[in-house]
Amino acid sequence: MTTRILPAVGDPDAARAISTLLSQLPAAEPAVPVTDSTALLDTLGRLATESIDELPEVVLVHERIGPLPALELIREVALRFPAVGVVLLSSDAGPALFSAAMDSGARGLIGLPVAYEELAARVQAAAQWSVGVRRHLGRGADVLTGPGGRVVTVTGAKGGVGTTFTAVQFALAAAASGRRTALVDMDLQAGDVGSYLDVRFRRSIADLAGIQDISPRVLQDAVYEDRTGLALLLAPGDGERGEEVDDRAARHIVGALRGRYELVVIDCGTQVTGANAAAVEMADVAVLVTTPDVVAVRAAKRMVRMWERLQVRKAEDTSMVVNRWSKHTEIQPSLIQKITKTRATRTPVPAAFKELQAVVDAGRVQDLDNRSSVKQALWTLAGELGLLSAPQDAAAASASGAAGAGGAGGSGGPAGAALAVRAGGPVARLGRGDRGALGIWSRRGREG
Repeated sequence: MTTRILPAVGDPDAARAISTLLSQLPAAEPAVPVTDSTALLDTLGRLATESIDELPEVVLVHERIGPLPALELIREVALRFPAVGVVLLSSDAGPALFSAAMDSGARGLIGLPVAYEELAARVQAAAQWSVGVRRHLGRGADVLTGPGGRVVTVTGAKGGVGTTFTAVQFALAAAASGRRTALVDMDLQAGDVGSYLDVRFRRSIADLAGIQDISPRVLQDAVYEDRTGLALLLAPGDGERGEEVDDRAARHIVGALRGRYELVVIDCGTQVTGANAAAVEMADVAVLVTTPDVVAVRAAKRMVRMWERLQVRKAEDTSMVVNRWSKHTEIQPSLIQKITKTRATRTPVPAAFKELQAVVDAGRVQDLDNRSSVKQALWTLAGELGLLSAPQDAAAASASGAAGAGGAGGSGGPAGAALAVRAGGPVARLGRGDRGALGIWSRRGREG
């Protein structure tokens, strides 16, 4: 995923310094700076004529740009190109100018001389805002390949229903389909994602809890880049450190991950805490895993009711995955849907633990055979939920995966369209010129 940045800087020395810093930002594609306000507006107008998706996510406006004053230029860009996040660069970073810049439509203010960490944080925030606007303008399918990717939470109705295994397989399927994917273990006291993937790493999600602005560099230090292609943010090894991650910290962490990865899969475990409740509220897709037995279904209903009381998520906005299903099971997915008032997915996961036992015991579930009926079902489910690189081709991706490395043979599981993005609610407290001059900006769908 790539953030396209267009600097508007008249001073050549300042332009060189800013371009150098921008080139160091991860997943950033800075354009050649434009030198005045007229060139900036002309460039944006030309790109907008082609498509709104051709516009840069972020525009940086230097305080000494001319002939139009910086604040007036920001106001003009905000009015004419509302899907572009504008950030002001100024030697005066005081509250008066900050307020004036916000009133003009800026999405941030960076003090001069520019510091890398502040630049990275403000650019990321503006890019996330820009992507959110484009999503609401009806371009959600396109913006999924840029900053502001989708967040998927996987929660268990109770312990032992297969929550972590499901989250891991969803993430593996998305990574195999070409998406840059992060897998987060937010089962803060008993997280097992590292054990399932045979990973040991000294950093954890708790190391990000006390950081106000999580820059790309800080995030990179806390994330483990696994050989499977997944970026792993693990639960703390000492369970008591889980208390450091409250709902505020969870929001910052999930927001930072959303800004860097196309898909963020979060294992929320089976306990409701402030942190995972915030994650479920922020999620584009919330999955609840249950097994088709009375105790688990009652637990699923209890979980859904709790989410509703806490104003985290409505039952009808929750996708129910039925694990360990067979045709002889008395409690069928349709009955579970009726009892919990959730949306049951069309693909149940079969009861075939013998297929899994060897890789689970070895702690290497990524080595599960592609012929496994469980893997096929879960990867088909990933397509049904819209987690693969091309949701409309999810069934084909699942079916062809068996022939390729890391794929899962899909034998007929239906793949539905991506679930609608849901707006969040409150969480109850629990504790220059032409296109060539701009550089080549390929259309949406490229990888950063």
